[in-house]
Amino acid sequence: MVSNQILQQSIEGIKSISRVDLCVTDADGKTIASTMTGTVNFQTQVQEFVKSPADSQEIQNSQYFKIYDEQNLEYIVICAGGGENSYLVGKMAAFQIQSLAVAYKERFDKDNFIKNLLLDNLLLVDIYGYAKRLHIPLDANRVVFLIDITANKDMDILSIVKEAMNSEKRDFVSAVDEKNVVVIKEIQGENQQKEIENSLAALQKLLKKENTGNVRISYGTVVGEIKDVSRSYKEAKMALDVGGIFFEDRNVIAYGELGIGRLIYQLPIPLCKMFIKEIFDSVNPEEFDEETIITIKKFFENSLNVSETSRQLFIHRNTLVYRLDKIQKTTGLDLRIFEDAITFRIALMVVKYMKYMEKLEY
Repeated sequence: MVSNQILQQSIEGIKSISRVDLCVTDADGKTIASTMTGTVNFQTQVQEFVKSPADSQEIQNSQYFKIYDEQNLEYIVICAGGGENSYLVGKMAAFQIQSLAVAYKERFDKDNFIKNLLLDNLLLVDIYGYAKRLHIPLDANRVVFLIDITANKDMDILSIVKEAMNSEKRDFVSAVDEKNVVVIKEIQGENQQKEIENSLAALQKLLKKENTGNVRISYGTVVGEIKDVSRSYKEAKMALDVGGIFFEDRNVIAYGELGIGRLIYQLPIPLCKMFIKEIFDSVNPEEFDEETIITIKKFFENSLNVSETSRQLFIHRNTLVYRLDKIQKTTGLDLRIFEDAITFRIALMVVKYMKYMEKLEY
């Protein structure tokens, strides 16, 4: 249903052109929008007109018009004053409101369709049927962006993004829960990654302009059919979750960049605990001092290169070797050996994942 504010703006616009007063009521005669000064009660006349089989009628020197939503009578448009001019103005107003009602209904239907599509609530035959009826192309390259709004609950980010993307008729903006805003972006260029990056940059610029702070955004892979949009949405959702654990310093994360974190995220907690006990035994990696943690991080960042790591840490090579020997003595893993380094790296990620899951439980 069209909002009262939109109806009011529409009839005020028509009055500014025609200099004729208009009023819109519901089927019971209750005024929804009006340009008339003072309170005018049309309830009796509207009720008489509703009983009439006519779609337009002149009653007490005013023109009355019926507006239907499919087979249901939705609005009555009243044009004050008689004569041919009032009839034409009233007819134009009725046509305008009828068009608005159709447009809003279509938008509402599209929003419902998109939500059900993302949540896998539709059969394949229904997806194709609804898409065809709503004039949504079946075959088009699309990617799903997911915007985390949990840190900005007081802001209407959904409306901000919708308004900004209003000109992009082939894109869709929706929300399936209170935590995220979903953007389904159609990719039309040959360089898909470049177009995705440009769209994300524009989105970040918009959100920054609205003072939303650091908003986290994730995205899935590009899909070529409407039926696969839900897959891109699930990928974006996983990217947002996994990114929050292993890539906290990044505002944008892609599903394709999750690496081994994607696998760890799907491990059951009992299996994680068993793995950590086997690797570290009685040692708690959370109790490593800051110096050790920084050393390990830099050593991994430099692909186990002792010389480069010692240079970046501003320490002597022998000092770094001493620290690595100390870690080996504590954990039994020599980080200079590739296999031990991989095991240690995975173990630290598993610990991080377990801590994240513990927080969720509280």
